[in-house]
Amino acid sequence: MAMTTHEPDCVALKRRGAEHVARLIAGMTVQEQLAFWDKRTEALRRRQEQKRKLEAEA
Repeated sequence: MAMTTHEPDCVALKRRGAEHVARLIAGMTVQEQLAFWDKRTEALRRRQEQKRKLEAEA
């Protein structure tokens, strides 16, 4: 009898995220993909800065 292994939650989460991003950028040109990642990176940096400010105030 073959033994099956359970995929860890972190691996499933990573896979779902990768599939989501693949759907978002499907059909984009390389230039559009670069613009997409520039925008997403800037949004992440803003969220990180906001979090730092909130933690400093606490």
